[in-house]
Order: sequence, then structure tokens, then C-alpha cells
Amino acid sequence: MARKLRDLIAHGSFAPGQQLLEVDLAKRFGVSRGVLREAMQRLTQEGLLISRPNRGVFVAEFGVEEVFDIYTARLAIERAACLKVIDVMGGAAELADALDELTDRLEERRAAGAGGDELAWLDIEFHERMVAAARSPRLNRMHATLATESRMCLSSFESSAYPVPERIAEHREIAAAIRDQNVPNLHRLLAEHMDHAVAMITAQFAEREGAGA
Repeated sequence: MARKLRDLIAHGSFAPGQQLLEVDLAKRFGVSRGVLREAMQRLTQEGLLISRPNRGVFVAEFGVEEVFDIYTARLAIERAACLKVIDVMGGAAELADALDELTDRLEERRAAGAGGDELAWLDIEFHERMVAAARSPRLNRMHATLATESRMCLSSFESSAYPVPERIAEHREIAAAIRDQNVPNLHRLLAEHMDHAVAMITAQFAEREGAGA
């Protein structure tokens, strides 16, 4: 149940700041209120939901500071995962191949006219694959929450606001650095990639605030 609720939040089925009503959701999913409450408590612990005493449970809302924090944490986890693959597991070439295939898919979907939401999800799937390659349940668990938060930040992007060619080029460079086992270059490329994402998201925040003024 927690996974299903997490996926719905990530897909934007519930808006940031929206209150989740226990009775309605239990009926919608055909589960007991106890099962739903347990799932909501888990997502509250992950920070995806916010519990407000005497008011209820709400979907988390992210501002500029939270976006910086999300991507800083993601950078630390993804670097650690890549280092394990390169230095411990010796799987750099295999990971690079998998990342190139995902980037090919992103490029193909862009050429087919896919929307910004789908492309943003494919972008994050690239990063999830890096972490999964390290075969660390704890890194995967931490990254899953951060990836959901990233998707929440990106869920309302329009196609025109998502710079796919730049992201594709950066993905190619990251995969090449992994293949070459060039750790200093990999660190730099991952940091720049995260910085570009933060700048993109915060610019959207600023644009929306300006439109609402």
C-alpha cells in the first residue's frame, strides 16, 4: 500500500499541500483504514507526507531550500553507488552500457514527441539505475524517497520547460566517465548535472510565483 501511495504522489495524482482523507482513500483502494494508516505513517516518516495535529495528513510541499537539499542528498548517494560499482564490483562497463541504453530510450521518446512528464521520469530512471547497480538495499531505500521527491518537483513541467537535449548530453558524459573509470570527472559531471536540475526547478518556482503576483 505504501508503494502504491508513493507512486501516486510521484505521478502528481495528489497535489502538493493536498489533504489526504483516510476514509475516502480506504474506500478508493479497497483496504482497511488500519492498512492505509500504516502506509501513510510510513510516507510521513519518509517526508513525503506531513502530519499536522488536529488537522490531518497532507502531501509535502517543497520550496527552494528543500530542492537544494533533495539534490544534495541524491548527489551523495549516487556518487557512493558509482564508486562501489567502479572500485569494488568492477562493473563499470556493464553499468555504462545500461546507462547508454536508457539514454537512447530517452532520445527516442523525445523524437516521438513524448511529454515533459514522461521525459523527466526517464531522466530519473537513469539515476535509479546507477544506484541499483551498487546492489545496496540501504542506498536503494534512501534513493527511492529522494527520487520520488524529485519527481514531485518535476511533475508539473511542460515539455517546453524540460531541456531534454542538454540532459541527454550530460547523461552521455556521465556514462562515458563511468566506462573510463574516471572518478574525478564523474564527480564533477554528477555535480554539474544536479546543479542544472536545481537551477531548472527553482527557475520554474520563480516563474510561477511571478505569474501569481
